[in-house]
Amino acid sequence: MNLTLEELSYYDGREGRRAFAAVDGVIYDLTDSLLWVEGTHRRFLAGRDLTEEFYRCHPGFFVLSRFPVVGYLVE
Repeated sequence: MNLTLEELSYYDGREGRRAFAAVDGVIYDLTDSLLWVEGTHRRFLAGRDLTEEFYRCHPGFFVLSRFPVVGYLVE
C-alpha cells in the first residue's frame, strides 16, 4: 500500500481506525501495540510521518522491527 501524507492521516488509530505511522518513508502498523492506545504513544500521534521524532528519541530501528510494514509513503 502506498499512501500520501494526507492519506496516512486517516490512519490515526481513533474511532476504530488502524494506527499507522511512517519513518523514513516506510509505513508501520502500530495498531496492535499496547503502547499505542487510540493512536497515541506518549506525545506521538499515529497517522503522521514520525521520522524526525523517531531519530530524536530512539537509538535504532530495533523498535520498529516489531511492527508490520504495510506500505510506503509517496508524494
